[in-house]
Amino acid sequence: MALEGSRPSWEAYFMDITFLVAKRSTCLRRAVGAVVVKDKRILSTGYNGAPTGVKHCLETGCLREKLNIASGKNHELCRGIHAEQNAIIQAAYHGVSIKGASLFCTNLPCSICAKMIINAGISRICYASGYADSMSKEMLKEAGIDIIKIDVGPSDATLKNPE
Repeated sequence: MALEGSRPSWEAYFMDITFLVAKRSTCLRRAVGAVVVKDKRILSTGYNGAPTGVKHCLETGCLREKLNIASGKNHELCRGIHAEQNAIIQAAYHGVSIKGASLFCTNLPCSICAKMIINAGISRICYASGYADSMSKEMLKEAGIDIIKIDVGPSDATLKNPE
């Protein structure tokens, strides 16, 4: 039997899973994981990497690295799909509605992902680390999506006030 207080909070549980999902990433620069959750149930997951059937950056090398492109800039110059995009696509592929769901992600989404998140009907984003894309946070706030930073520690995650 588990000791009282040894169970992680729901936020810590889902955030821990995002870091496990991120381990599947094939990106050479940043491993990102995303989990879409509704009513304390996982609806879909995603990690960043090349589309199905396309060579991964692990095989081809990183074009963004070769061109010295800074993080948060020129997203179109990448073979990969972002974790958030993959989570949304996986839900659609399997016919799962994510309207009103929460997105747990290792990083705050970029502006391209933010647009998809808004139109997918996701209502809340919980993330562990920021991302160099100020437009993203502005659009998400304007759309009324709750943005919550979660400090991830060795045993639990702690909610921070929305920024």
